[in-house]
Amino acid sequence: MTTVSTQYWHAIDSGKHRGKIQCDLCPRFCQLSEGQRGLCYVRGREDDQVKLFSYGRSSGFCIDPIEKKPLNHFYPGSSVLSFGTAGCNLACKFCQNWDMSKSREMDTLASAASPEQIARAAKNFDCNSVAYTYNDPVIFLEYARDTAIACKEQNINSVAVTAGYITEPARKEFFQYMDAVNVDLKAFTDEFYLKLCGAHLNNVLDTLNYIYHETQCWLEITTLLIPEKNDSNKEINELSEWIMKNLGPDVPLHFSAFHPDWKMKDIPATPAETLTRARDIAIKNGLNYVYTGNVHDTLGSSTYCPSCNKKLIERDWYELGEWHLEKGSCQYCGTAIAGHFKNESGTFGARRIPLFNYFNKH
Repeated sequence: MTTVSTQYWHAIDSGKHRGKIQCDLCPRFCQLSEGQRGLCYVRGREDDQVKLFSYGRSSGFCIDPIEKKPLNHFYPGSSVLSFGTAGCNLACKFCQNWDMSKSREMDTLASAASPEQIARAAKNFDCNSVAYTYNDPVIFLEYARDTAIACKEQNINSVAVTAGYITEPARKEFFQYMDAVNVDLKAFTDEFYLKLCGAHLNNVLDTLNYIYHETQCWLEITTLLIPEKNDSNKEINELSEWIMKNLGPDVPLHFSAFHPDWKMKDIPATPAETLTRARDIAIKNGLNYVYTGNVHDTLGSSTYCPSCNKKLIERDWYELGEWHLEKGSCQYCGTAIAGHFKNESGTFGARRIPLFNYFNKH
């Protein structure tokens, strides 16, 4: 495993925390003594600086459909080489990937791969993109950045799946290398973020505004709806109104179903009706592309023209059916559809191809 020095930190030279080093990557601002790790666990103080301890190591690699990220308007039907590391800078009690994001065992990072190896593998497997996912790529910024640079040399896109909990200076560096981003907007109250994630809402909203207004990244948003926690009509209305006002009507919004996991196994799974209700509210608030996820809902997962309302991209889970786009526009009325599209639908489908030990052999 490679350990690398990082940039976003400073030494505290006055006050009661004098002698500690503060990590400035995310708004958690962990203050560290020598040998101490931050909450994310993969960044920590060593030799009087903050280092990343997971560079070049992954919890696993897999080829997925791009819709699984989820990204519905970024080359639909294409394949994406996905990987993550360990740890996370949030403390979500409902984490769906807790075995990786909450891991404190470096044995979780069983796969070793350099940025150049990852880029070559994506090219060899004819992947359109590489996704930094499973746990939050913000905490392995340097590894994701270097991989994105290597991917660009191979004409491979980079996709970040993140909660967006990152400071302004680090934000500027991280997203300049990304081609598409799905931000997990956990809820629309600070109370939810504080009690269930150990974080704050405004930092995430700042990230969303930054990505949309200051970068070239294609942006989509996902909200996991949890019964009686963030699924009220009022909250969904406020969330979709904020997106409409600040980001406009063309940023796709995905409402995803919660399944009992990690420390919230006592909460029931989200009914499909809740997702449909949320989708209806967001559409009424003017959003053009609103989707349901983690449930079988062909209507809610398909793409429709915002002008003539004809079905343009049919989705059945991760399988694509009808395709009525021509040069990124509706075949029926000619309205341009927001996103990145090829002339034809991708054909990767719902396959999932784990790359067990691939990088140990190549």
